[in-house]
Amino acid sequence: MTTHKWTSADLPSFQGRTVVITGANSGLGLATARELARVDARVVLAVRDVPRGTEAARGIGGTTEVRALDLADLSSVRRFADDWSGDIDVLVNNAGIMMVPEGHTKDGFESQIGTNHLGHFALTNLLLPHITDRVVTLASQAHRRGTIDLGDLNWESRKYDRSGAYGQSKIANLLFSLELQRRLREVGSPVRALNAHPGWAATNLQSHSGNRLAGAVMSLGNKLIAQDADAGARPTLFATSRDLPGGSYVGPDGFYEIRGYPTLVGRTPEASDVELAKRLWTTSEQLTGVRFPADAMKH
Repeated sequence: MTTHKWTSADLPSFQGRTVVITGANSGLGLATARELARVDARVVLAVRDVPRGTEAARGIGGTTEVRALDLADLSSVRRFADDWSGDIDVLVNNAGIMMVPEGHTKDGFESQIGTNHLGHFALTNLLLPHITDRVVTLASQAHRRGTIDLGDLNWESRKYDRSGAYGQSKIANLLFSLELQRRLREVGSPVRALNAHPGWAATNLQSHSGNRLAGAVMSLGNKLIAQDADAGARPTLFATSRDLPGGSYVGPDGFYEIRGYPTLVGRTPEASDVELAKRLWTTSEQLTGVRFPADAMKH
């Protein structure tokens, strides 16, 4: 769809615009924050570790702000939203954990679905009355290797599989945006929901599997195959800045979308299932106690 190889050098000015980025103190989030601050956005780093976030912000330049947000704790998500005032032009749901050992969030959710999906689900819905332009949620090619079990999102009945749990959370990210876009359209809101994925980007995301073999394989892949974080952030920046239709999914244009330049990409039938997206939304509302703010979104 692109007529040239789009990079962050093609970003338009974001002067006067506010962007909130979760997990912005390292990796893809930091690269995204740095580039948006460079084009004069007010960038809010929503991070679990405020001192680390403050240190990261010092190296970015431009107009930045650091706020505490722990997506694995719904009380922290609510505090972040309650403390917010003013418009948010773009919310980037970037933070995530990948293939970690079995664990649980403060609210008892399996850690990957809890952090990657349910935390962002709650945050987005609580902030929606402030959002004026779009919500960009990071997904992954790993969605192709997973399946979603609405009856056992938290792996209470199944034998835990770290890779399967990660894939499930990434399918959830895609289904979330699909249903969010449908709901926004239904209430006549101009806000758009989009997804992006970085391909294989070398970040610290791959270093927490708790499995020595998996860690060694991912470390080797980072060296031989992966893009760096700046290249991995391009699809997010593209989705954040281009005039794309709601529901778009952006990823790299290279082989198996591992690396390359941003373009529109496809998804699995499961991640495109409108009815499944509706059911996941209902389950997510039940688990988090957070609902779509339909009345506040009518324009």
